Amino acid sequence: MTHEIRPSTEEDFFGWLPLFEAYCRFYETELDDAKALIVWNWIRDEHDPLQAAFAVDDEGKPVGLVHYRVVPDSLSATKGMYLDDLYVADEARGSGLGRSLIEYVHARAAEIGSAGVSWITAADNEYAQRIYDEVATRTSWVTYEMHA
Repeated sequence: MTHEIRPSTEEDFFGWLPLFEAYCRFYETELDDAKALIVWNWIRDEHDPLQAAFAVDDEGKPVGLVHYRVVPDSLSATKGMYLDDLYVADEARGSGLGRSLIEYVHARAAEIGSAGVSWITAADNEYAQRIYDEVATRTSWVTYEMHA
């Protein structure tokens, strides 16, 4: 089975939603209708930095998704990409789609003048980390969060 990686379109909501729901479930985060519509509207808003792309199968069904955005890097005075969310449906795992989606974002970063892409993942997401360790360098940065 072959797959294509392509940017999202206005018509992709019902292909995106089950993948985003599964991604939220994986990270034990509730997704209600309001939150789903907010995120989808961010993706579709040309003035919002969040973008999405899909891995689609031979029938055009989305089986993987990536959310990403352009971010400034003040230390290098360049712009790069931040990969926010990456998910591949269970039936498509092990086919190289996660790597292909990361490479897609990396190519978008090169188009804006920087080949830099960064992301975080959960410490216990060891399956994904095997791929990440092959395509990128694990950094020594520590992530902090401050909640409202």
